[in-house]
Amino acid sequence: MTAICSSRAALVALLLSASAASAQPAPLPVQDPRFRAVFDSIRAWQPWTLQQQIELTEIEAPPFKEARRAEEYRRRLVAMGYPNARIDAEGNVIAELRGAAGPGGPVVMISGHLDTVFPEGTDVTVRRSGTRLLAPGIADDGRGIAVVLTVARAFKVAQMQTPATILFVGTVGEEGQGDLRGVRHLFAKELPDQIDYFISVDGTGYGIITGAVGSNRYRISYRGPGGHSYGSFGMPNPMHAMGRAIAAISDIQVPDDPRTTFSVGVVSGGTSVNSISMDATFELDMRSEDPVVLAALDHRVRQALADALAAEKARWPRSNVPLELVIDTIGIRPAGTQPDSARIVQTAVTAARALGLRTALVASSTDANIGISLGIPAITIDGGGRGGGAHALDEWYEDTADSYRGPQWAALLVAMLAGVR
Repeated sequence: MTAICSSRAALVALLLSASAASAQPAPLPVQDPRFRAVFDSIRAWQPWTLQQQIELTEIEAPPFKEARRAEEYRRRLVAMGYPNARIDAEGNVIAELRGAAGPGGPVVMISGHLDTVFPEGTDVTVRRSGTRLLAPGIADDGRGIAVVLTVARAFKVAQMQTPATILFVGTVGEEGQGDLRGVRHLFAKELPDQIDYFISVDGTGYGIITGAVGSNRYRISYRGPGGHSYGSFGMPNPMHAMGRAIAAISDIQVPDDPRTTFSVGVVSGGTSVNSISMDATFELDMRSEDPVVLAALDHRVRQALADALAAEKARWPRSNVPLELVIDTIGIRPAGTQPDSARIVQTAVTAARALGLRTALVASSTDANIGISLGIPAITIDGGGRGGGAHALDEWYEDTADSYRGPQWAALLVAMLAGVR
């Protein structure tokens, strides 16, 4: 095993000619005629890319139920010349363009996420309103998965041969309680220690996400036996304990830099206005780009939860009615940073500039969180065009005159990282 790992490391160093932390971007493949064909094809295929976006958006892909869209995505990859396209144990779709280095050589992965935030039964029919297309998920991430398909098609048609192997992927579980389960599986089980560069295409515009905003999400419950609001008055009230906890959390001070946030997003419980509830539950989201700061906030929140429990019990000293606190984890997304000088970041910036695109480096919570947290070069880029209303029923996308530059940018970035000179 050691010999294999050492050999692979040597191949990566030789073929990519720079370490992942190098400030030097990969060279632009301006003289490669096949890559010029890729560029020309992508521009000519702008209507085709939009059609992929529309058709895939209209296939429901609610959380944990992405299978139908995944199978259609796999089918389209097979049809364009990737007979090895498959669906892994977690539900991710993976197609491979084998590199000249063969097994053990460097690997570049480009992906979009198949899932949406919308529950099963949501109407995902794409509607037109002027120049805009409206549908849940049309931009996030209908655009991303269409861009990945376009790049895969262009590389296949141009018969691109790169030193590195390129993986075209549709991931599952990026949204909400999916907790990045698809990309976690890729890094931990499907392709452990094999991915050298990871690119996620997510959303619209031309931004670059280089930092991983981590999040800790909990479902917090206070529980007791409950009773009549008049006859049982004098016992600890789960709803009141929850109120104490939320009030205490709202008073926590967090730093502006690194940006750190918290929010109670869902509150539930109780049976009637004239009852002391048996349970009171709320869902909490905490975020920061700094894992140390996020851990500190988590500690303070847990202390506030325990203090609220103690305060509610102390309010009714003559009662022996039990009250308990239960904390369930909804999802943990790891935080992390990488320097702006990282090779993958500088290559993305160089590729954008070559196309005349203006970009900004920001931090967010995406599939790239996993790679960044593991120290693997990873970024998320936008897919071009314009969009808005993400996670809303009236989410929209507008195919601008130069929206083809989104998939061109993605293709150029992949080619540069894959060793095309």
